[in-house]
Order: sequence, then C-alpha cells, then structure tokens
Amino acid sequence: QAERVRGLNLAGIHAQREYKRFYPKRELAAHVLGFVGIDENGLAGIEYSLDKVIRGPSQRLLITADGRRRIVERHNNVSLEGASVVLTLDESIQYVAEQELARALEVTGAARGTVIVQETRNGEVLAMASLPAFNPNEPTAVPTSRHVNPAISLTYEPGSTFKVVTVAAALEEGLTWPAEVIDCQQGSIIIAGHTIRDHKPFGLLSLREVIYESSDVGAIKIGLRLGDHKLYDHIRRWRFGQPTGIELPAESRGLLRPARRWSQVSIGAISMGQELAVTPLQLAGAVSAIGNGGVWVQPRIVRRIMRQDGEEESTRSQTERIITSEVAEELRRMLLGVVTQGTGLHAQPAGYTAAGKTGTAEKIDATGTYSSTDFIASFAGFAPAEDPVVTVVVVLDSPRGKLYHGGQVAAPVFAKVVERSLAYLNVPRNLPVLPQRLQPPVERAARRDLRPGGVAPVDKAVEGDLFSEGDRPAGRFVLAADHQEPAHGVVIVQRDSVAVPGLVGLSLRAVTERLAGVGLEPALVGSGVAVSQRPTAGKRVPRGSRVWIEFKPSLPEAPARSM
Repeated sequence: QAERVRGLNLAGIHAQREYKRFYPKRELAAHVLGFVGIDENGLAGIEYSLDKVIRGPSQRLLITADGRRRIVERHNNVSLEGASVVLTLDESIQYVAEQELARALEVTGAARGTVIVQETRNGEVLAMASLPAFNPNEPTAVPTSRHVNPAISLTYEPGSTFKVVTVAAALEEGLTWPAEVIDCQQGSIIIAGHTIRDHKPFGLLSLREVIYESSDVGAIKIGLRLGDHKLYDHIRRWRFGQPTGIELPAESRGLLRPARRWSQVSIGAISMGQELAVTPLQLAGAVSAIGNGGVWVQPRIVRRIMRQDGEEESTRSQTERIITSEVAEELRRMLLGVVTQGTGLHAQPAGYTAAGKTGTAEKIDATGTYSSTDFIASFAGFAPAEDPVVTVVVVLDSPRGKLYHGGQVAAPVFAKVVERSLAYLNVPRNLPVLPQRLQPPVERAARRDLRPGGVAPVDKAVEGDLFSEGDRPAGRFVLAADHQEPAHGVVIVQRDSVAVPGLVGLSLRAVTERLAGVGLEPALVGSGVAVSQRPTAGKRVPRGSRVWIEFKPSLPEAPARSM
C-alpha cells in the first residue's frame, strides 16, 4: 500500500519507517511478557514494569530551521538505546506447564488455572503459566480482564495447602511433636457456636496423619493451641499478607487481617486455610522454603539486564530463615507421606520421589457464603523429595464434575509437570520407572498399604525398592509374571520385619528413641510413663508399622500377693 501511494507523487504525502514489537511465540508466557501500546510503551507484564529500562532514557533532538520552517541543521550526537532483559523463564518448561495446564482445563472443565515452576534453591521462576491466555500481538482481541496475571494478581483461599504453616508454627513453638496423637472427634468440632466438619470422619490421628489425611479438625486443634497472635506472627513470617517483590507489575499482597480484627471463629478457619487469601506465587515461595531447609528465597523472574555499553546487571534474591532446619525436615517428611500414603497419591511422578500438599477450598458465591459447587483445587510440592530441584504449584479454579478435590485434579498435573521438567533438566531418577499400565496396582499394593496382593498385567518380573515414610527402604516389591498367562501377573510385596521392643515403664523420650532405632512409628496417647502397648513386646511386625503406646503419670501398683 505504501508503494502504491508513493507512486502517486502526491504533494505533502511521504512514508516514514517505524518499528513495532512482535511476539513470535504468540501466547507463550503472554502474562509474563505483557505487551506494548501503539506508541511502543509497555502496558502489561515485563514490558510495563521494565519499560524505562527496555526503551532507554528519553532523547532531546535540537533542530535549527529557517523562517519557512525548512530544517537547516540537526543536533543528535548521543545514542541512548535501551537495554536487553534476560528472564529466568525456560521456554521448554514454560511450554510443558502450559500444555499440561491446557489438558487439565479440558478434562476438568475448570474455568481457569495457573501452574508455577520455580527452582527450589535460588527462587528463579522457570515457568509461570496461566490459562486462558491472549496473543500479545493482538491484545485488544480479548477482554482486558484476561491481561491480568493470575499467578501474582488474583488471590484465593488456599485451603488445606495452608495447614503446613499451622503445623510448622506449632512445631516451632514446641506445642506439639510429629508422633503426638490428636483426637479428631470423628470429624466435627464446635468453635464459638459454629460447627466445622471434616471431609470425612477421623478418630485418633498422629500429627503426621493430620497432614497425610488433611484433617480440618486436627489442624484447628493445633491452631487453637497457638492462639490468634502467635499464629498471625508465624503466618507473616512465611511472607503471606505481603508481596514477594518479584519484578512484575500489579502483584497482590493477598489478604491477611491483623489478629486484633479476627473473630472468635477466625482461628479455626485460618488454621485450615480459609478466611485469608494468597497468590500462587506466595504459596510457591512458602513450599520452596520447606524444600530449602527452612530458608525463604525471594522469587524472581529477571536473571540479568544487559546494557548497550556491555555492562551487565545481575539480579539477586533476598533470603531469610523462617523456620528451623529441624522443623523443615519434619515437614518435608510429612509432605512426602502425603504423596506416598495420603491424599496426594496421584501426585507421584514416574521415576522421582515427591513431597507436597493437596488443597480444596470452597469459593465465596454471589450470596457472600461458601459455595457447595465451586471450589479451588490445588497442589503444591517439590521434587525430588530428598534433594529438591523444582517446586511446582498447580491451581485450578472451579473444576466441574464429580472430581474436584485437589488430590484428584491438581495432583496429576503436578506429577506430569515434574516428570517432564526433571527429565528435561537431566535430573537423575531416584525411583524405578515402571510401565504406565503397572503403576496403578503398584501404587495400591506397594506404595499405599504395603500389603501383598493385587493383580497387575505384567510380561516379566519387575522389582524395586519400597520406601517407608522415613525414606528408609522398607523392603522390596516384586511384580511376578504368571508364566502360563503372562497378561495376569501378581503383585507380591516383601517387607522386612522387626520385633516390637518392650516399652512399658519407659518415658516418652525413651519410647520414641527405642522405636526409631528399630524402624517403627510411635503413636503416643497421654503423658508420663508407658503403661501399655499394642502390639505386645516380642511380636514381629513389618518395618515402618505403627505401635500404640498409652502413657499415665505412673505405673499401676501390682496387686499384693497372698502369702
């Protein structure tokens, strides 16, 4: 068109070359990159937050003209060009996150979703995917509400993923211990006249099992020990209620009211992850702190800025210890148990151990009350569990259908993103990889209840290590093929067995140490000295089994013998 107009030789009409920003990857990482307006000024994402850096400083052009405004001389000897910004995003991992998220939205019917992949140790964000997205080359083709980055700007009630903060606070304050048995009251508790019910009735659970099974009542009873102000202080320590400081615009601080403004029921609601709001990025930072030994690392998305004169400016994350390494290690073990024997079974990635927490939070509907049909399903965790490389947070908004819990719809997305990301990063596998058709029976028979049995279609025998909660091998599993009918093999679980030691008369500390020494898990009831145990002393049980011990202030007196 310009050439045809120019060919007309019209007076006063001329052509001028202008530059336009073009995004060759279209929707990929659109919420992070943002876009520019008609005048090349950044309007969203990195384009907006680093607009002055990218465009460079304004230039002054001095022009000398005569009386007829004909240009006589120009003075523009200074070249002031903008800088190049290098992001922490990995294009391949970003693609994986967006692809798996798109599949999840299609399967679950969720309205929108977010996946964040962060390097656990240094806080670098490798992927920040949110759908539905937009094409930054044509930003006006969608409503402006879609330009908002949900990973940092939209808040939600975290639900059960927040229970780790409540438990961490109680552990830090010395108000509980991992093996303590908590009466979950068959799934019901009354606070300030309000009845709060669990997703299923639980009786006696250890603190670890409160996390494994995601008991609301158990978390509430732990929160009540802390009280409003202590719990609030610990939540702030985890950087909730304040922005992370990532180099993106419009980051929300979330919602966390001061303790003085809590109602009588707030302590119960907040302990289980309601009545406060977080962003997916805040949750990623918190979970990374657990995998990082208790050190919170500021998330960042800009790796360095390269200026035209060759000068480079590298970014660095702030760090702060928020919990002790001992508490972080115990939380790591708890989150590992969530995946191996709790609500997060579907989060198990092929070939890697993983640790994490499920979450299912009711949304507030138009009436201002909690909805019975709209939920936020989430999963947050890291892998490999023993030496984390990546932290992954998955949030699905309003999944439809019978499956809507975080462990059902968000956990599988976590597993797939972890599998593909760690393989791409060349992280060595630390679990045997079985054919996909063998994984469900192995999970049921070998990973969850560890009992022999279960039919699995196998063509040849497959073996692998079985891991207990404490990461110690608890035995071996064998998938033995039926030679007469190869399509129907049998899962056989072989476990090491140990003799239960005698514990009656010992103190709580001595009981815990004695059981830990032989690889058994204590379930402790009461305080004082041990007066009874189940199973009895000398009985052989599989390593990793639970032993129930009742404590009382003193041993009962033996009846006097008649002479």
